[in-house]
Amino acid sequence: MGGRSPARWWRCALLLLLALALAVAEGRFVVEKNSLRVTSPAALRGVYECAIGNFGMPQYGGTMHGVVVYPKANRKGCKPFSDSGLSFNPKAGGLPVFLLVDRGDCYFTTKGWNAQTAGAAAVLVADDRAEPLITMDTPESAGKEHLENITVPSALVSKRFGDDLKTALENGDMVNVLLDWRESLPHPDERVEYEFWTNSNDECGAKCDMQMNFVRNFRGVAQVLEQRGYTQFAPHYITWYCPEAFVLSKQCTSQCINHGRYCAPDPEQDFTTGYDGKDVVVQNLIQICLFKVANESRKPWLWWDYVHDFAIRCPMKEKKYTRDCANGVIKSLGMDIDKINKCVGDPDADEDNPVLKAEQDAQIGHGSRGDVTILPTFVVNNRQYRGKLDKRAVLRAICSGFEETTEPDICLTQDIQTNQCLENNGGCWLDNNSNNFTACKDTFRGRVCECPIVNGVKFVGDGYTHCEASGVGRCQINNGGCWKETRNGKSVSACSNEVAKGCKCPPGFKGDGIHSCEDIDECKERLFCQCKGCSCENTWGSYECGCGGNNMLYMREHDTCISKVASSSVGWGFLWVIFFGLGFAGVGAYAVYKYRLRSYMDSEIRAIMAQYMPLENQDTSSHQRPVEHADI
Repeated sequence: MGGRSPARWWRCALLLLLALALAVAEGRFVVEKNSLRVTSPAALRGVYECAIGNFGMPQYGGTMHGVVVYPKANRKGCKPFSDSGLSFNPKAGGLPVFLLVDRGDCYFTTKGWNAQTAGAAAVLVADDRAEPLITMDTPESAGKEHLENITVPSALVSKRFGDDLKTALENGDMVNVLLDWRESLPHPDERVEYEFWTNSNDECGAKCDMQMNFVRNFRGVAQVLEQRGYTQFAPHYITWYCPEAFVLSKQCTSQCINHGRYCAPDPEQDFTTGYDGKDVVVQNLIQICLFKVANESRKPWLWWDYVHDFAIRCPMKEKKYTRDCANGVIKSLGMDIDKINKCVGDPDADEDNPVLKAEQDAQIGHGSRGDVTILPTFVVNNRQYRGKLDKRAVLRAICSGFEETTEPDICLTQDIQTNQCLENNGGCWLDNNSNNFTACKDTFRGRVCECPIVNGVKFVGDGYTHCEASGVGRCQINNGGCWKETRNGKSVSACSNEVAKGCKCPPGFKGDGIHSCEDIDECKERLFCQCKGCSCENTWGSYECGCGGNNMLYMREHDTCISKVASSSVGWGFLWVIFFGLGFAGVGAYAVYKYRLRSYMDSEIRAIMAQYMPLENQDTSSHQRPVEHADI
């Protein structure tokens, strides 16, 4: 064996150290899954699990119908199918093709790219060994040339299920399947919480390029969602620790800070040139602290601006990947650099850094989320996203995390989902009065039939066949669904805002109140105007009653006639009685008031005088006795 170069030796040593560190910190990796439903043949009908590949674009929140095809040649998909004269583009009116290929001999991404270029809508990889499902990840070095261009979803199926699919296809059966991602991510409420596990390193090849393209493209969307309260975002960074036996080695001192506690791989995988892993850890720490300070000031979206600007202004290849350059970006964003530096602390201190310690703790899986070991990684509602790091794909994943009907408008655009209300109104109720009121509400996952609220008026019903206005103001919309008619400038309606629902013909009419209300002939039915000498004439919705004579007045509430003259004299006499009564009452009240006031004043005067002179009826113990004379 030939001798190894120093750079290669150090590279191997670093990989060994990282392997040791990962072995110590080994935790739980969760395979993210979606369901695959076989609808035919009957022997395979059922729901199966498959593992979502970490490339391509899974249709989070949606479904995809297709037929499974197992190629006659190139069954591992490691070569272009055009070399074998195979094409899987669907014929007009045909279902999309889900290409089944075998695992082995090449990268998963190579299989996905070859399937996509051959016209397949999705790729299913059959495992070649009996084992639990695993995640098909992207390669670390070679095989990345097609990584950013793969858009079809991919999934790994178990060996047993893959063998069953092949057997059915070899027997000539048509295998129809439904790939379903609707429950791949939780969607509990109206806010989505997501994490972005990333790295400040920009010299890691295709993954770093893809990561920066994503930040550049997704920044605006992320900031709008955060500013409007639809999402709660947090960035995170992976670090490892150096095994204690190697803390003072050159490998650890160049790749770690805080005495080997927090480490990152060498950016160039060469200890002798360029930047070291500890430089990456420091920049990661600055980005975490910047987010903490921005979040405390209620502007967490500034993190996206900083990461975007830092990548442009401080790239490694231009030798600007320094703390001074980072400080310049921080100042340009108007942030408190002293607070950020205090958060960063001393990287040379032999003590824990609370921020990086929290990051290491966060790497460990909890609940339904497994350990974070892949960079970059997106976590949506505590479930790891799988697929291409692409603006549209990630936005689909975030949109699928909202409770149905609470999604922001950006989730309902045509390039994200299909509006099912546009075809046959989604099978929901539609107003028949040309007002375009509909119970169909477009959602990211499909549609719901829910009676609407129009101009503050709530419609009630099942949403599918019936909705009617209810509550105050309902008569302003389609007259509440009730009868209404206008004659000779007079409008009459069977709708009343005083009741929450229902239709009732108004007084003077009879009918169901919905389709019709007919005038009641009060004269013919002898309901009113039955007084002696009265003449009755029916009108639309009412009647007119005459009393025979100019001096007679008809009173509707009593259905009787009274004399206009008598009523006037009686009325004025009654008013004069009231006036005189009020006058006498006023005089009497004034007299009582004067009497009580005079009595009060007399008692006050007597009390004052009693303080200064004795009164006749008081005892005077101080009277002088008469002089007595003695006899001499």
